[in-house]
Amino acid sequence: MKRSLAELEVLVRNRICKVCTERTVAGSCGLEEPASCALFDLFPQVARAIDSVWSDDINDYVAAIRKNVCSGCGAQSPDGSCEARQRVRCALDAYLLLVVDAIEVATGKVFDRQSLGLKAGPMLRARPELRL
Repeated sequence: MKRSLAELEVLVRNRICKVCTERTVAGSCGLEEPASCALFDLFPQVARAIDSVWSDDINDYVAAIRKNVCSGCGAQSPDGSCEARQRVRCALDAYLLLVVDAIEVATGKVFDRQSLGLKAGPMLRARPELRL
């Protein structure tokens, strides 16, 4: 199953924005500047970083995000620290588990949820290529 970046972004928006703490009562983005959302401002890099990992360990995804996305974000300090992450003000960091799951499921990967006590299908399926 091939998905374009635009398709992946729509899928992730549909999953993340509805649970985001910045969402208004009316359901719209409550950020002063919605374009400043790190998740969607840097979405191509996010999708590529997630696509570069093939693992059931979220720490591998976190490492890929830190290396390929956070390192190019203006909110991160040269020493690798990030006040936005520390204050839970970065949507990418706050919802990373959901973002990884949404992208991997949309592109055909099924995580081994048995070890997490969750119901799921087979451990892994062949990974299709993304059109990134």
